[in-house]
Amino acid sequence: MVTGTQEPPAGDTALEAELRRLAGSVPDPELPVLTLEELGVLRGVHLVGPDRVEVELTPTYTGCPAVEAMTADIERVLHDHGMADVSVVKVLSPAWSTDDISEEGRRKLHEFGIAPPRPHRAEGPVRLTLAVRCPHCGSTETELLSRFSSTACKALRRCVSCREPFDHFKEL
Repeated sequence: MVTGTQEPPAGDTALEAELRRLAGSVPDPELPVLTLEELGVLRGVHLVGPDRVEVELTPTYTGCPAVEAMTADIERVLHDHGMADVSVVKVLSPAWSTDDISEEGRRKLHEFGIAPPRPHRAEGPVRLTLAVRCPHCGSTETELLSRFSSTACKALRRCVSCREPFDHFKEL
């Protein structure tokens, strides 16, 4: 979607794709193991004029304090790559969901020691398990220690088997 009435010149889709790649490569300020693309918060990048770009960003929740840092990081990266005018707009609908985290993002969370969220917009039969798998030993025997952890998006859990504490990215 391009704002205004003028379409960008032909061939700019490649530039938009490159700008999206750059904006999407920005690490999440609270979970630097993930990029904004992997987290699923980057919704769109649109060239709206010569050296002007609009980036659509959906926060993980409406009051997410990391949005300001994400915005500044996106602006810096795109300015460094020749965009004179960068506008980052918050898009609140459709709301972000943990289902927006990419498979690569889920893999990285697990490798980083954070239990990824369970998908809940699954196609086909609905999974009935409520177990959270320990990212250290794989056991599903885990217990909730605190509904909140280092960020509001995560809960603190402990594995009953290996006794290691770990963060669990909450499902939204």
